[in-house]
Parts: sequence; structure tokens; C-alpha cells
Amino acid sequence: MKKILLITAILLSVVYIISAQKIKGSDTVLPLSQEEAENYMKKHPEAMITVTGGGSGVGISALLEGTTDIAQSSRKIKFDERQKLQSTGKTVKEVIIAYDALAVVVHPSNPVKNMTREQLEGIFTGKIRNWKELGGEDMKIIPYSRETSSGTYEFFKESVLKKRNYMNGIMSMPATGAIIQSISQTKGGIGYVGLAYINNNVKSINISYDEGKTFTAPSVANALNKTYPIVRPLFYYYTIDNETIVKPFVDYILSAEGQKLVDKIGFIKVK
Repeated sequence: MKKILLITAILLSVVYIISAQKIKGSDTVLPLSQEEAENYMKKHPEAMITVTGGGSGVGISALLEGTTDIAQSSRKIKFDERQKLQSTGKTVKEVIIAYDALAVVVHPSNPVKNMTREQLEGIFTGKIRNWKELGGEDMKIIPYSRETSSGTYEFFKESVLKKRNYMNGIMSMPATGAIIQSISQTKGGIGYVGLAYINNNVKSINISYDEGKTFTAPSVANALNKTYPIVRPLFYYYTIDNETIVKPFVDYILSAEGQKLVDKIGFIKVK
């Protein structure tokens, strides 16, 4: 009897080791990972998946340190990060799990509806400081940004600011939800968030990347038909030596059921 109990305990511990996994990183990807994990665990009661945010850089650092199984990221892994992993004898696997349209949001009372990329660059680099310069009220512009560990911070800098530096003293927020909350309470506020975070407490802006000829609203449909310009892939990173543990969940996200959740939450499906 004791032998049977011992074998059962060993088998249960093996199931636990195989099934328990941690996902950490991007706050943009966070609601998607949480929803996917919740649904996966309902189908696989033996699985235990914990999901936390903190930013893409935080997730990739945790992968480097071996404290997470999957790094969720809204930017590509950097060359030096990949090199650090390789120096430990590990090879990283990159999987695109969804796409995201990055939306620029303002306070609902703000009358400004359209902005060009150049105007956004001017705002976030500190050259444009009053809404009247954009056809709005005589009111100070208060830009909100994600912190430097965020993949969204880096993607916005690359795509919208064309790699120019953010203005000194910009309001740096620790999470996307904090940007939404701040702008909903600040009439002169402006910031950028993943499409899935938009709610009635903020207003999204139509964006032009052709110097004002056409302005397009951020939406799943406009991202799919490629008329909205600020679209990026969302990634999972894991090490090949850990593939046995993470692949069943990653495969679930890429399945028809998993991709249906991608659409439901407000992201763009991979397929």
C-alpha cells in the first residue's frame, strides 16, 4: 500500500512539474495571457499557469534569470538579450501569438479628433505643448508614456517618434491601466495604449502617416485591412530546453479556439 502511495505521489509531482508554468512580461499582452490561461486550465485541471505583468523588458529579464517559463513581449527580443541567453547555452524560441493596434488616446472632452504622425512626434518630444496648436482648446498638453522597460514604450518611440527621444520630464506610468486612468482624469492628457485597453473613459484619435491626407481610426478591422499604421506583433519567448512544458499551452493559443479569444479581447488574430 505504501509503495502504491509513493508511486502516486511521484506521478503527481511529475504532472505538477510538467503542468506548472509561469508567464511574465508585457502589460499589453497580460489580459490576453490571463484569459487564455484561465480557459486552458478549465480544460486541463492538472495545469497551473500564473501570469504577471511588469513590462516586456521585465519578462525577458526573468527568462534570462530562469524565473519564468514564458516571457510575454510587445517588442522583439534585443540582440544583446538573445546573446546573453546563448552565452548560458540556451536557445530562445520566438512565437507570434497575436497582433495589436496601438491607439493614441485623450480625455473624452477633448475636441481634437485627428493627428498626424509628425504632430504626435512633436507632442511626445516636447515641441508641441498646447492643444491650441492642434486646433483644440488653449490648454497645456500633458503626455503620458509607459516606463522604459515597456515594449510599448520602445515600439511607440520607433514607429511614431522615429527613434527620437521622449521629452524630459514626461509622465512615465508603470502600467497601461495607469495611463487609461490618468487620461480619464486629466483634460489635457494624451497617451498610447494597446487596442484591447480602450474604454469609454478615454477617446481614441484617428492617425495619419501620410502627412494628413488620410486619417484612420484604431480598430481590429483597420488593422486587418492594413489602413491603420501603428500595428505590431505580440510575442511569446521561451527556451528550447523548456519546450516540453510550455508548448501545449502555446499550441492552444494558436489553435482556432485560442485565436477566437484573441479576437474577443480586442487583438488581431495570427490566422
